[in-house]
Amino acid sequence: MTQTQIFEAVQSDALLASSLWINIALAGLSILLFVYMGRNVEDPRAQLIFVATLMVPLVSISSYTGLVSGLTVSFLEMPAGHALAGQEVLTPWGRYLTWALSTPMILVALGLLAGSNLTKLFTAVVADIGMCVTGLAAALTTSSYLLRWVWYVISCAFFVVVLYILLAEWAEDAEIAGTADIFNTLKVLTVVLWLGYPIFWALGAEGFAVLDVAVTSWAYSGMDIVAKYLFAFLLLRWVVNNERAVASMASGLGSVSGGDAAPADD
Repeated sequence: MTQTQIFEAVQSDALLASSLWINIALAGLSILLFVYMGRNVEDPRAQLIFVATLMVPLVSISSYTGLVSGLTVSFLEMPAGHALAGQEVLTPWGRYLTWALSTPMILVALGLLAGSNLTKLFTAVVADIGMCVTGLAAALTTSSYLLRWVWYVISCAFFVVVLYILLAEWAEDAEIAGTADIFNTLKVLTVVLWLGYPIFWALGAEGFAVLDVAVTSWAYSGMDIVAKYLFAFLLLRWVVNNERAVASMASGLGSVSGGDAAPADD
């Protein structure tokens, strides 16, 4: 199908199209709100958290525009063994581009908030990108139904690494940094919602096909709205109101000592 035909197919499904257009509108409003909220932030670490968080709706509005235009949507024939085997199923694979670029920014913001060291931050971001890329491979594989699930399992394995860092490593770092209260709130919000993505993948047309594409799209969009825009608002509001606390954290990225480490002997 041509891009124009795909665009028309997306627009002809009101439920599917609305799940995309509403996200574009909310991403645009979020960008304006977050820029306004951060206008007076001066501490470099707080500014970095703002920049990382602002990238989330910026990536989302770009990616959702790609979806709604048909640019990052394809009709793929499902392999033998799939519930829709032989049928061409609308696959909005552009969502994986959104997640691959936006979720690392969420982790960067959380890692900075927790005062994490650079190794943990790098590991979380790389595992997150690996999760998204292998999820994309699962969605695009049409040669074998089994291989779709192999990719899915690999993606979930990357996800386990991210969950471990969030729940164990960064939770401890946040206690040391003095940001545990807000971090724990955002941690729970992130973990609960992110768990929904592989669940809806399995239930949607890409997996067992229990849910149709439009319903799955709304599930993804709804989770994106809360996991990205509401998450970002809560984080940035706290940073604005606690900029001094952010500024008092270790100046060097990677330290969780609160800046109390003794200098090395000459």
